[in-house]
Amino acid sequence: MRRKLERRKCESNNIDAVIERLSELGLIDDGRFSRLWLESRLRLPRSPLRLLAGLCSRGIDRDDAEAALKDVLNEDTEYALLLRFVRKKQRKIEKQNLKYLLRNEGFSSAVINRYFED
Repeated sequence: MRRKLERRKCESNNIDAVIERLSELGLIDDGRFSRLWLESRLRLPRSPLRLLAGLCSRGIDRDDAEAALKDVLNEDTEYALLLRFVRKKQRKIEKQNLKYLLRNEGFSSAVINRYFED
């Protein structure tokens, strides 16, 4: 919200007042936005790291983004995300390097091990 208002050349003190008032009314909630945004992206072949980066690029504080990701991704949800991610990357990477890639993309060890056991 802040960036959009700044791009429209609104004054800083007016932006602060607007954001404060909208927050008081419950119309701006970064946590709710983060969870909804993440849930809408779970059908795509994204990694936890890319989802986190997407939230941060939208102005969400990294700690808040990590908390939202933790709320949204249980082991089964993360496993389904991993399967979509692997299907997308399968042709581009050798199987021996897949485990390394998955770790670097932020998938948990439990989910990676589950994938290689199945």
